[in-house]
Amino acid sequence: MSETKPSVLFVCVHNAGRSQMAAAFLTHLSQGRVEVRSAGSAPAASLNPVAVAAMAELGIDLSAETPKMLTVEAVQASDVVITMGCGDTCPVFPGRKYLDWALEDPAGHGIEFVRPIRDQIQRHVRGLLVELLPR
Repeated sequence: MSETKPSVLFVCVHNAGRSQMAAAFLTHLSQGRVEVRSAGSAPAASLNPVAVAAMAELGIDLSAETPKMLTVEAVQASDVVITMGCGDTCPVFPGRKYLDWALEDPAGHGIEFVRPIRDQIQRHVRGLLVELLPR
């Protein structure tokens, strides 16, 4: 068994909502047992405030996070790359496990619309953890 932690990269277009929520859930739920990154193919200037508020409802603080540009290095350093509704704008590199989580974009929507997306992301992350860290 490898001595290194599994590494996951979450990618969406703006890295302002879905990928940030997923990264925060995985960081929180893995308790440091997984290396977590997030990035966007066209990062926004700041996080979606509604996504930040939705996560705060569950006690997870995203307020200090910032959108990051997707880089080849981030992909190469990751064992699993999870894309979220970004289609062809998310590049694919060989040698990595790729998953695509079809999630609605929370951009421009209120908290009532974002909560179910947040909860769906949490379910996906919990399932991923079972794969990454089998007991």
